[in-house]
Amino acid sequence: MDQGKQVFTVDLLERYAAKGKGVITCMAAGNDVIVIGTSKGWVIRHDFGIGDSYDIDLSGGRPGEQSIHRVFVDPGGSHCIAIVVGSGGAETYYTHAKWNKPRVLSKLKGLVVNAVAWNRQQITEASTKEVIVGTDNGQLHEIAVDEKDKREKYVKFLFQLTELPEAFMGLQMETANLSNGARYYVMAVTPTRLYSFTGIGTLETVFASYLDRAVHFMELPGEIPNSELHFFIKQRRAVHFAWLSGAGIYHGGLNFGAQHSYPNGDENFVESKALLDYSKLSDGADAIKPSSMAVSEFHFLLLIGNKVKVVNRISEQIIEELQFDQTSESVSRDVIGLCIDATAGLFYAYDQNSVFQVSVNDEGRDMWKVYLDMKEYAAALANCRDPLQRDQVYLLQADAAFDSRDFLRAASFYAKVNYILSFEEITLKFISASEQDALRTFLLRKLDNLAKDDKCQITMISTWATELYLDKINRLLLEEDSASENHSSEYQSIIREFRAFLSDSKDVLDEATTMKLLESYGRVEELVYFACLKEQYEIVIHHYIQQGEAKRALEVLQKPAVPIDLQYKFAPDLIALDAYETVESWMATKNLNPRKLIPAMMRYSSEPHAKNETHEVIKYLEFCVHRLHNEDPGIHNLLLSLYAQQEDDGALLRFLQCKFGKGRENGPDFFYDPKYALRLCLKEKRMRACVHIYSMMAMHEEAVALALQVDPELAMAEADKVEDDEDLRKKLWLMVAKHVIEQEKGTKRENIRKAIAFLKETDGLLKIEDILPFFPDFALIDDFKEAICSSLEDYNKQIEQLKQEMNDATHGADNIRNDISALAQRYAVIDRDEECGVCKRKILIVGGDYRMSRGYTSAGPMAPFYVFPCGHAFHAQCLIAHVTRCTNETQAEYILDLQKQLTFLVEGSRKDLNGGITEDSISSTTPADKLRSQLDDAIASECPFCGELMINEISLPFILPEEAQEVSSWEIKPHNLGSQRTLSLQV
Repeated sequence: MDQGKQVFTVDLLERYAAKGKGVITCMAAGNDVIVIGTSKGWVIRHDFGIGDSYDIDLSGGRPGEQSIHRVFVDPGGSHCIAIVVGSGGAETYYTHAKWNKPRVLSKLKGLVVNAVAWNRQQITEASTKEVIVGTDNGQLHEIAVDEKDKREKYVKFLFQLTELPEAFMGLQMETANLSNGARYYVMAVTPTRLYSFTGIGTLETVFASYLDRAVHFMELPGEIPNSELHFFIKQRRAVHFAWLSGAGIYHGGLNFGAQHSYPNGDENFVESKALLDYSKLSDGADAIKPSSMAVSEFHFLLLIGNKVKVVNRISEQIIEELQFDQTSESVSRDVIGLCIDATAGLFYAYDQNSVFQVSVNDEGRDMWKVYLDMKEYAAALANCRDPLQRDQVYLLQADAAFDSRDFLRAASFYAKVNYILSFEEITLKFISASEQDALRTFLLRKLDNLAKDDKCQITMISTWATELYLDKINRLLLEEDSASENHSSEYQSIIREFRAFLSDSKDVLDEATTMKLLESYGRVEELVYFACLKEQYEIVIHHYIQQGEAKRALEVLQKPAVPIDLQYKFAPDLIALDAYETVESWMATKNLNPRKLIPAMMRYSSEPHAKNETHEVIKYLEFCVHRLHNEDPGIHNLLLSLYAQQEDDGALLRFLQCKFGKGRENGPDFFYDPKYALRLCLKEKRMRACVHIYSMMAMHEEAVALALQVDPELAMAEADKVEDDEDLRKKLWLMVAKHVIEQEKGTKRENIRKAIAFLKETDGLLKIEDILPFFPDFALIDDFKEAICSSLEDYNKQIEQLKQEMNDATHGADNIRNDISALAQRYAVIDRDEECGVCKRKILIVGGDYRMSRGYTSAGPMAPFYVFPCGHAFHAQCLIAHVTRCTNETQAEYILDLQKQLTFLVEGSRKDLNGGITEDSISSTTPADKLRSQLDDAIASECPFCGELMINEISLPFILPEEAQEVSSWEIKPHNLGSQRTLSLQV
């Protein structure tokens, strides 16, 4: 212990605490309240919490000496029990902190109470709940007092010692709430025995059960001035106990949840029992037994004479001796006793006149060292206050394990030492002992304990651990063959452990250094594993390709984190290694650009393949073209070239005839290069394919010429494809006909019959005279007589048909002339109330500007309005305005221009009429009539309400752009009502 700092200190609290009312005989404390009993029957109460103090006289004026035998205070400082002993016998009093007058517990009259046990879990300021009192004749009673009742609630007898009727000197009680009720734990001491009682229910039922069973007790014979029992309370719960007995201090832990049973069924709630012999306190001299005791968390305070010896409960060593500052008149008198204020954590000592306070200053600060000296490392660590203390504990554990050659355990402890021993010193210890495994364990544990900020140290230690793993693996491989089976499991275990280490340390290991280490030790599999962890997929794939494991390489390429460029880089090697798996992988990979795979596919295609073998490149290209709808010309050209190299041209022709862009608007029918396709097919002598390509390129003459070399039927089909150009179609059929006639090798008459039959296949496109030049000059006309006669008859029929059509046309023209003549005489009858379709005025009643339309006044009595066969009638001027407004701009300008010219001509004619009618004036009406006719055609060719003019107006908007101002005037806008004016409208 550090003697420089006192753990316990003594201060004088009050010099004349008895206030002249006798001498102090007893004392109790609780919750900063102390109660003192004097030899003259007075109880003096001091409440330091509220600074209050008062005295109570319990002598009652009885004659003789009346002394306070014992005084007890509950942990809350509210309830007090005092026992007065005098010539008249013993009386037990109860007083409350709020009472001025105590109450005598009459049922305890004559009984000397030596001990009281409070129910700490249940007691309140208003009620004591159940309290156990022990008497000097070996009886236990239960009492309860409610402050409001001003008297005891009840006093019940509980138990009587019969076997050895000694006085009860100390009592303690603890309760626990269980699912089946409250359980009581009661301990009581006499001068020689420690009794234990426990049970569920009430105190009565618990003690009543001991009528039928034996009481458990611990007997320690020996004389003692005062047998005492103390519980140390921590967080309102008893943690350990101590009994000041004649043989020593019997102490141990309390575990109220334990289920270890006695043979008689009682629970054993006492653990780690020990006995502190008094001989350890006297340094070889005669043992002096303490007169009083107090218990703290780690120490016993023993009152021996006028000194308090502080003994460590764990080490059983005296750590301090406390001296009391006594007056000269009381030096010869001993300190009477010690008492504890468990709630406030204070200790008190008292003699006949004075009260002393014993304070505790961090009594657990050196407990780690106490436990460490006893080699109780777990307890030592639990009591360490700083890293340096923990380092000492770990170091002592590590050294002990190292000395006992338990190197792996030592490594774990050394790894926790951070300050008092350097990293280098620890590693050298293991290197000197040639313990590579322990060194590796130390490094791994050190990594676990390092902070994440120590990146440099973590990287170095991880690299060193990697090399130690590799060294261990090599040493296992070099073991003798006789033990190979035993080492196989160890070898596999270390490999798994090493891989787990690489996985955990991938972010802190230097990539280049680690790979170099793995390579230098020849650990290819671990190198691949680490490269995969570091996402160095190129190394992994290259390794699998070298091993011939294409499937595993493809599995790596399928990972989402692998760059797509590696697909293209390794495609040539993979397709050469396993074409089927590679193509399947390509087809399963999204976002793959087939164009970048062309070099790999061409390399594969250049190698020879069996006839019946599936061409994997063709399979992939077909997948791209048909499933992925690829439009890349390079892909289509490559597929075309592979089809062209096949013996069967069926696939090639199907590919050429397939319309890849079908279904898309303005989509092309093919994406391959037709010129390249033509060159390729000509080179490979795929003539049918060439014919198709010529036809597709609109080179029909070349297509037919080439088709005639292959199959005349194909040539005829090609000639029939031209439908929109009759001359070209005839030319193509003539080519076919010439070839057919020239190729016939039968008799002349047979050739002629076949030629005439060929004419019928052309559906009249070719005549006999078209194919006659293809026959030899010396052919007789008699051989063609039937064909020529048939042709002449056809011509004759055509001439007769033309004559009939001419007659029909002449008759139709005569009918039209008659209709025109009749049209000039047509008239219409209108009602006098008929309205103009535009202005809604009467047609026949006109005045002012409407009396005569301009342009019509100078040419005789022409009607100033128009009537249409549908019945609609319009003023001439209204019709002109309406048509001009509704028609397009060009037509409107044309109408206005005609009206203007007509107006000028009419006004000129009027001037001439004023001077007299001449031949010139009469003749001048002719151009006006012509203009008027043109104007009629422009405005009155059809009714504006029933013709196309009205139909065209459907597409016009209701509001024209030039009417925007009028539209805005109709908008509803909020106005200030206060600024509105009222306008009077005349009706």
